[in-house]
Amino acid sequence: MQTIKEAQRRQSPGGRPQPLAFHDGLLWIGSWDTGKLYGMDARQWTVACEVDAPGRPFGLASLGGVLRVVVALDDDDRYLFGFTPERGFDASSKTPCPDFTGSHLASDGSSLYLCQQGKRRILELDDSGGIRREIALPTRCGGFAFRAPGDCRILSADDEFDNLTFARLDLSKNAPDAEPIASINAEARALTFDGDLWWTSYREENDVVAFTSS
Repeated sequence: MQTIKEAQRRQSPGGRPQPLAFHDGLLWIGSWDTGKLYGMDARQWTVACEVDAPGRPFGLASLGGVLRVVVALDDDDRYLFGFTPERGFDASSKTPCPDFTGSHLASDGSSLYLCQQGKRRILELDDSGGIRREIALPTRCGGFAFRAPGDCRILSADDEFDNLTFARLDLSKNAPDAEPIASINAEARALTFDGDLWWTSYREENDVVAFTSS
C-alpha cells in the first residue's frame, strides 16, 4: 500500500464542502451549508465566482464546456443541471436523475458517470440523462474521478464510512473490483484531478485537500 501525502490543505469558502471539479481554469466547490458553488483560483485560494445553486449540490463534473451539477431539491429528489460561469444555471437543462437519486459525478471527457449510493451502482449516462450502462459498485463510494480516459479512481468505503481507501476502479467492466492504493482520511468526500494533484473535501472539517500517493 502507498501513503497519501497532502500537498496543500485549504479552508473551504463555504461550510461542509462536498463536490469538486475543475472547469475553465477554476476549482469549483459545492457547499452544503450555503447551497452555493464557488469558483476558486486554486493557487491564490481566492474566490473568483460565487453563485447560488438551485438546491444542495451533491456532485460536479465538467463535460462539453459545461459544468454538470447534481442538485437535491427540497424534497431531496436529485436533478442534473448545466452551469456555466457566464450564464449561471440553465433552468431548461434540469433533468431528473434516474429514480430521482444520485450523488457523485465524474466525466472521462466523453461520458458522464453518476454514483447512486443506495443502489450500489454507477451509471454511465447518455446525452439526455438516461441510462446507457450500469456498473455495480463493489463498495460504498465517497467520490470518484478520472485521471485520464479509462483510468478511474474511487474513494472506497466500508458500510459505516469509518475506513476509506483511495483505489483504482475499472469502469470498462460491469462489475469491477476496487484495487486499493492507499488509506485516506475518513472525512474525505468527492474527488477530482487537476493533471498533477488529486483533490478531495474533508467535509466535516471544512477543508479542501490536494494530495498525491506514493
